[in-house]
Amino acid sequence: MSHSMTENQQMPAFSPKSCWVVSEGAAGMENQALGLAERLGLPVTIKRVRLAKRWGWMAPRLPVSPFGREARGTDRLTPPWPRIAIGCGRQSIPFMLAIKKASPQTLIVQCQHPRIDPARFDLVLPPLHDGLIGANVLPLVGSPNRITTERLEKARKPAAIRFAHLRKPILTVLVGGKSAAYRFTAAAGAELGHALASLAQTHGLIVLPSRRTGAQTHAQISNALAGSDAFIWDRSGDNPYLGALALADAFLVTSDSVNMACEAAATGKPVHIFALPGGTAKFNRFHASLEAKGITRPFTGKIEQWRYAPLDETGRATTQIRALLDLSGQPTDMNL
Repeated sequence: MSHSMTENQQMPAFSPKSCWVVSEGAAGMENQALGLAERLGLPVTIKRVRLAKRWGWMAPRLPVSPFGREARGTDRLTPPWPRIAIGCGRQSIPFMLAIKKASPQTLIVQCQHPRIDPARFDLVLPPLHDGLIGANVLPLVGSPNRITTERLEKARKPAAIRFAHLRKPILTVLVGGKSAAYRFTAAAGAELGHALASLAQTHGLIVLPSRRTGAQTHAQISNALAGSDAFIWDRSGDNPYLGALALADAFLVTSDSVNMACEAAATGKPVHIFALPGGTAKFNRFHASLEAKGITRPFTGKIEQWRYAPLDETGRATTQIRALLDLSGQPTDMNL
């Protein structure tokens, strides 16, 4: 547990060539910050933080320092402080602000809408569909991610071997689950299963359920595809996600996940959106923004082909961060 510093301690040591990713530990959130950090060319350290129960409900508006109030197992936040800290997740916010107070030299960048005054950060990267504006706010279409041309190319060859049995073209199917905004009903699962059974006659299918995919939905898809050569990941063994992105000739993505849609969009391949019951005004704006860019189309039962420039909001955000850091002379992967 971290007891990093008291108010009366002297200004701590500072590391000019380091980057922290400050995260609650949820993979979807952490990957957003990691995607940005990995492009900067600085050594990256992941710091997973959470507040103890009696304090956690107050985040992001914790009225006292988070230091000494962490949950058991929280990573220590101690000097030397990093050149930049990139945070994502509600409980990361009090720690990000505490880092800035301890080390004014540290640039703090917050992913997502912080739900507090964005001026308290050096840069805020909210989704465009959240509608947040400000002098230090750079709205992004969707969310940052770790998908780059280099990572896809590295994953392509082993994936081609792993999925050599599949017919061509390959359709990668990214399946989410129920959320605050969407319901993944039995009827929706049956509809998706029926659609996939039909598509399996003309496409090789790589079906990747997510952590949120319910057992009933997984069973409906498995039953519908029984007897086909489709691959359905059972969440055991090596995660085929990157390889499935690399090999895809097209995608079918359920409408509940911003991250999945954006990661598919990073490939430049057609993305069909399978509509689930529910939705919100914010999700509607997000999906409308991808459609307007020619990235996605609603799924109507068939798979189409079209072209668009791969979505690289991670690169756009990294360019802004590098300008703030004055890292123009350092290498970065900007080739997505």
